[in-house]
Amino acid sequence: MAERLATRFRTALVTGASTGLGRAFARMLLAEGVAVWGTSRDAARLADLTQEHPQAFHPVVLELADAAAAAQAFRAAEQAAGGFDLVVNNAGFGAFGVFADTDFAVWREQLEVMLVNTTLISHLALVGMRQRNRGALVNVSSLAAEFPLPFQSAYNMAKAGLTALSESLMVECAGTGVAVIDLRPGDFRTEFEGAVRRPPAGQGDPRLPRVWAAFAKMMQEGPAPEEAAAALRGALLRGRSGTVRCGRFFQAVLAPLLARFGSLSLKRKVQAGYFGLD
Repeated sequence: MAERLATRFRTALVTGASTGLGRAFARMLLAEGVAVWGTSRDAARLADLTQEHPQAFHPVVLELADAAAAAQAFRAAEQAAGGFDLVVNNAGFGAFGVFADTDFAVWREQLEVMLVNTTLISHLALVGMRQRNRGALVNVSSLAAEFPLPFQSAYNMAKAGLTALSESLMVECAGTGVAVIDLRPGDFRTEFEGAVRRPPAGQGDPRLPRVWAAFAKMMQEGPAPEEAAAALRGALLRGRSGTVRCGRFFQAVLAPLLARFGSLSLKRKVQAGYFGLD
């Protein structure tokens, strides 16, 4: 009989559990018998998960744009759970536009939400895990950390920063009962593109519409989010720290090989062609 994650993890926190990958992660964990505290800025968006799993799913209102409120919400949820064996940092949002043409407040907010305050949640999670000498921290980065997306500069920075954080924590947690996983998904069919902040039509660099069309097409034609959840499940069952790439074969396998063995100029040329910028 296949091992279930509930034999390793009793409780889990998943940020951004109302949509996309976060919802797929929450559903996968619930199916594995893990009690899940799922977060969203709006509790109403978690109502169906609560109804489907009234004993195992616990909605948490958590706004990552407010560091103090996010920390308070995390601590309250952790106390209710009796400690988290697993924390999945998944929440975030996209912003698309020319760096210099976009109000810097947009980029600042994205970095605060997706890097600074997500790092805060990582810190809070590890305090308890290190005390108990068990658990797993998953930071959902992106293949954009290796292959930056055109006109999404702060997203690329945040994901690269999360990857660097995870690499650092893997070293610090080596030899303990705590695992750190750097999960790097490619494009998945999550409707993420529908929530990306974009400049008004007709404004900015004339290449924007072409790049956006390529990005949206990749998202819409990507694998189902359940594939990312399956990749995370496999990593958690392995029980050790590491990097996990998932997505289409080209993105998750061939492109990283290109980055490893090819030149930077070749990598940039391939990226440009991928988005119609060559």
